[in-house]
Amino acid sequence: MSQSESPSLPLENAHHRSSDDIILALKSRVIGLSTAEASTRLAEFGPNRLPAAARENVLKRFFKHFNDVLIYVLLGAAGITALLGHWLDTGVILGVVVINAFIGFIQEGKAEAALDGIRKMLSAHAQVRRDGQWTQVDAATLVPGDIVRLRSGDRVPADLRLLDATNLRIEESALTGESVPADKHNQAVAIDAGLGDRFDMAYSGTLVATGRGHGVVTATGPNTELGRINRLIAEVESLQTPLTRQMAQFSKVLSIIIVVLALLMLAIGIGLHDFPLDEVFLAAIGFAVAAIPEGLPAILTITLALGVQRMALRNAITRQLTAVETLGSVTVICSDKTGTLTKNEMTARHIITRAGNYAVSGTGYQPEGDITLNGELAKLAEHPHLHALIEVVAVANDTHIAEEDGQWKVTGEPTEGALRTLAHKADFDSTAHRRHAAIPFESLNKFMATLNSTPDGQQRILLKGAPDRLLERCRQELGVDGSVQTIDQVFWEGEINRLSSKGLRVLAAAARTVDDEKRHLEISDLDEGMIFLGLIGIIDPPRPEAVAAIKSCHTAGIRVKMITGDHAGTAEAIGIEMGLNRNSGQGGTLKVITGAEIEAASDEELQQIAQDCDIFARTSPEHKLRLVMALQARGEVVAMTGDGVNDAPALKRADVGVAMGIKGTEATKEAAAIVLADDNFSTIERAVEEGRTIYDNLKKAILFILPTNGAQGFVMLIAVVFGLTLPLTPVQILWVNMIVAITLAMALAFEPAEPGIMQRPPRKPGAPIISPLFMLRLLLVSVLIGGATIAMFEIELARDMPLDVARTMAVNTLVIAQAFYLFNARFLTACSLRLDLLFTNRAAWITTGILALLQLAFVYLPIMNRTFGTAQLELRHWLLPLLIGFAIFLLMEIEKFVMRRFA
Repeated sequence: MSQSESPSLPLENAHHRSSDDIILALKSRVIGLSTAEASTRLAEFGPNRLPAAARENVLKRFFKHFNDVLIYVLLGAAGITALLGHWLDTGVILGVVVINAFIGFIQEGKAEAALDGIRKMLSAHAQVRRDGQWTQVDAATLVPGDIVRLRSGDRVPADLRLLDATNLRIEESALTGESVPADKHNQAVAIDAGLGDRFDMAYSGTLVATGRGHGVVTATGPNTELGRINRLIAEVESLQTPLTRQMAQFSKVLSIIIVVLALLMLAIGIGLHDFPLDEVFLAAIGFAVAAIPEGLPAILTITLALGVQRMALRNAITRQLTAVETLGSVTVICSDKTGTLTKNEMTARHIITRAGNYAVSGTGYQPEGDITLNGELAKLAEHPHLHALIEVVAVANDTHIAEEDGQWKVTGEPTEGALRTLAHKADFDSTAHRRHAAIPFESLNKFMATLNSTPDGQQRILLKGAPDRLLERCRQELGVDGSVQTIDQVFWEGEINRLSSKGLRVLAAAARTVDDEKRHLEISDLDEGMIFLGLIGIIDPPRPEAVAAIKSCHTAGIRVKMITGDHAGTAEAIGIEMGLNRNSGQGGTLKVITGAEIEAASDEELQQIAQDCDIFARTSPEHKLRLVMALQARGEVVAMTGDGVNDAPALKRADVGVAMGIKGTEATKEAAAIVLADDNFSTIERAVEEGRTIYDNLKKAILFILPTNGAQGFVMLIAVVFGLTLPLTPVQILWVNMIVAITLAMALAFEPAEPGIMQRPPRKPGAPIISPLFMLRLLLVSVLIGGATIAMFEIELARDMPLDVARTMAVNTLVIAQAFYLFNARFLTACSLRLDLLFTNRAAWITTGILALLQLAFVYLPIMNRTFGTAQLELRHWLLPLLIGFAIFLLMEIEKFVMRRFA
């Protein structure tokens, strides 16, 4: 078979096949392809880049904000009022609709931009072997079969099967969720090895931390692991938020009721009272305009926008308006571990020597914390065992830590960064140690050794690395009394197992003194005389604030689940420390589900697993996506948090996706609805509280606005049914609707959280936005205010008052009654007569004052009298509406008392 022929792709199980088999299957050679072969394959397989997805055009994105049943009715009402020549009515209705669409258009984020974020992860250039020579090419021109060289700091340009690896470690956390770089080699691995266990592969978009190597390209562009995730993101459908689902249902029901009652009015007016067609038709349109809450879309948008601003002050950047409210309704939070629940900063937690077990406080690379033994501070001068061990890990260390922009960062390996931080906590100064020679860390040996002159004039070999590699080289240990004794292998193996079972990464330290003249270091120097000093347990620790936030979530009835690509033991240890075992009342252990178990489960089985278990390890992007969908299938409202590109598909599918702003990838941020500027899980808990507050305020606004429309609709309906003179004109109806919505309803957007908001369970998914009890309240207020308005109008007509005066009195009654009802609506069930709550929202008093000024202008300005058909009133005309408003306020407080007592 000619080498110039193209291979059959995609290549299956490249990680499980030998390097020779891979090269043969790719029809390649160890000296690489020729330029001609590469050109042929590039034409056949396409460039090494991810395809751009089709985007919605600007007009479509704008006009989709009109896709709402209530908006359709409003647009119909605007059209009919235009035909009837009521241009003011038409202008106001259209203005509300267009402004609402513009706000939604500007605020809405495009989750499809996640694809752009993934493309930025791709390497721009690559070192490739063509025509037998190494050369640098545009990474987009790589093809399957190319031989690519990797060096420290390189971004892997395509999926590679490694042919050679020297101390090669690759940072894959964005793809796999691993806390530390993965050691790479060129030996085939098991066919069922997960993505994080394929040590013979280098994946596109990951970063070479240390070492060097080269490999053969097995996949490019859309066929890489990144490309697979890219397709997942493109294929995932974002769900409607609970609020949009509820408002859509609410709008349909309200629209049907309004249309049915308008048709009923037409039938009654024509059939029962024989009204002229144009007159009854105008009355029916007036009813529809009265009953539709024109200001509701604007109030909803403004309430959400205010919530977005408040969340920004709490370090949460909201890309979609409804996302904050959605957080308030979540029942489950699925969180990535590395960088979200943990700091993604390795930290030494335990030190084991023959003198005792030391505890280390502090988290991350910030050099603050103490080393204690039995609760007492341990100083190096008083603890020679500790001093000997710290000397090794501090001096045989090439890593540095430094503070940049308020963040402590490591230059070098994360694990060595943890040891450097430990040395700082111990106040150990390594500058006086002069290094003469070193054996660098290699994946094959798994240790590092240095030859140093110490401040006391000795020459010492300092050795640190994997415990099993050091134990096999040490015949002696530093005993309890400080003397050198025969090593107790059983003791140390027990301690290693104990630390490992807690999910800790374990390192060991050893040392020995050598001749003063020695200046070279060989591996053979480590074969005899090494004295075992002890162990260090290292972990990527939980964020302290995240532990408290999870506890608050449990109190609020929200379950927290950890979904990570890390190992099961590490995940379980972190889960117990985070308090996830309190999700379901378990004791000290947790059941951990692995990616392999998720893979084997059917969709129905996975729904039960997702419901019952709270920790999932060794998961791939598909697993995370399936888990989110399984929970949603059970009716859960799911928030998903993460920072890696492997989290992006699940973030997009979740009811609300939350990305980390500092350490999160661009792809993750763009797929998410909310971005945390401080990478702090506790910000999510505060966002949940804010979301619940917003939902309460939206409910208050609806319960406040709808009685205005209900009362006006009731007035118009009763007038037509009983053949009465219309108490309100369409223009007066719109005046009431708009000033009440713009002034009074706006105040409810500023209401603070009600007491105990995070002690109550989440609202039930699918529950109506207005419960039957609140619907009764809405009807009661509508009848009270509408009935009072009709009564006021008829009484004034009976007293032979002019029609314009009677209508002005009716409008005043409506507006003043709504102003009093505002103070009822500020609290859904709590009593509004409490002095400690009366002044908690200054906006309520300010907007009431503005409303009073507007209503005075409505009554006394001549231009307003001409525009709205009103008349100037005497002082006595204000007293009765004020008394009616106060009476309605007291009646509604009695209703709330009855609700608290019996419901």
